[in-house]
Amino acid sequence: MDLTNEPAPGFTLPRDGDGTVTLSEIDGPVILYFYPRDDTSGCTAEALDFTARAAEFEAAGATILGISKDSVAQHDKFRDKHGLGIALLSDAAGDVCERYGVWVEKKMYGKTHMGIERSTFLVDGSGRVEREWRKVKVPGHVEEVLEAVKAL
Repeated sequence: MDLTNEPAPGFTLPRDGDGTVTLSEIDGPVILYFYPRDDTSGCTAEALDFTARAAEFEAAGATILGISKDSVAQHDKFRDKHGLGIALLSDAAGDVCERYGVWVEKKMYGKTHMGIERSTFLVDGSGRVEREWRKVKVPGHVEEVLEAVKAL
């Protein structure tokens, strides 16, 4: 599934710290990054990288939203444990993951299971998917996304 140049699927999801986030209510570019699970090594590294560069994304007018199927309570623990400074949204039902095509069949140790494919979407200020990254490798990824935001 390629969403590039398509309208970003809309959503309202609960977030860490209470409240909800509605995609269509955010002004400016949005970085939606989908990750498999709170407090695992790759997901922690990615969240820390986005947090470290959050001021640069904000200066470029962009909002960062991390999305997984973890609960809001799990997000709160993850945020507090690692001092994260980005919004973490809970897609517990997996509906948003399905609409973005990131809920996929994965293989680990020879076994097949369903899970979130680490993916990032850059949604421009008009609500269109400007760019997407699938099967993301964490090292260097946040810098690449930041460059794409700055190029808008």
